[in-house]
Amino acid sequence: MRQVLPLLLLSLLPGAADASSPTALKAGTFTPPRVAPDFALVGSDGAELKLSQYRGKVVVLAFGFTSCTDVCPVTLATLAQTRRRLGAQGDGLQVIYVTVDPQRDDAARMRAYLAGFDPTFIGGTGTAERLAAIRHDYGILATRKTVGNGYKVAHSSFTYLIDRAGRLRALMPYGRSADDYVHDVGILLAN
Repeated sequence: MRQVLPLLLLSLLPGAADASSPTALKAGTFTPPRVAPDFALVGSDGAELKLSQYRGKVVVLAFGFTSCTDVCPVTLATLAQTRRRLGAQGDGLQVIYVTVDPQRDDAARMRAYLAGFDPTFIGGTGTAERLAAIRHDYGILATRKTVGNGYKVAHSSFTYLIDRAGRLRALMPYGRSADDYVHDVGILLAN
């Protein structure tokens, strides 16, 4: 798994050099774009969640957990702000949030958590084994760490931007602004 992430990050370098162009994505781009690995999980709405069912929309794919107190809420708040700022175009955007903590994050808990940011956001959960396979496919690292009587999960904090055709187009690092997301999602919605 540790070999996947460096290869993913290296594949982004050629596209990052042209980020100053107004039509270039601000996130690191996948050159060439490739099909995002599909998956099937239990959605936060209780139905089956497949990435491929969102073809025709731009998808922002994020990984995290509902008990996260720092990175995850910041990312989700930024994505909610992005969707609002896109106005009517926001209907063409789907945020999918896949848990790295299946022990606590069932569909109902994820639905309630995500609704606090944007009711259109959908979460995905499943067995620990299924989620580990998806993290492997996407180069996501997640490590459970004991804290007092409980635990936290340290995890990769970037998001994937997937175009309407279901291709991985970019990797947005943590901490980027809603302006950067609006810019990049707007470009992907226009194509």
